[in-house]
Amino acid sequence: MGNGSKLKVEICLGTTCFILGASELQDLAQYLEPELLDRVDIVGRTCLGFCKDRKFDGAPFVRLDERVVIERATVTRVTEKIKAMLKEKDAE
Repeated sequence: MGNGSKLKVEICLGTTCFILGASELQDLAQYLEPELLDRVDIVGRTCLGFCKDRKFDGAPFVRLDERVVIERATVTRVTEKIKAMLKEKDAE
């Protein structure tokens, strides 16, 4: 992620993920502080396909910056990871 670019937050909205909690995750922007919200780009995806890959634990899935996958994602877990990744970016 280059300096000045926003952190991409992809929320899987496939049927399994939606039923198991992505319905709440799609409202993630409502839970983020304004300073975080300004630094992320939140998008819903029809299906990220992680539920088919046995190396991942379980739905719902969120992918950050096209490289970090959060399994069994919750608003709290995603928010904490966003903060950690932005802190890493600031340290670069």
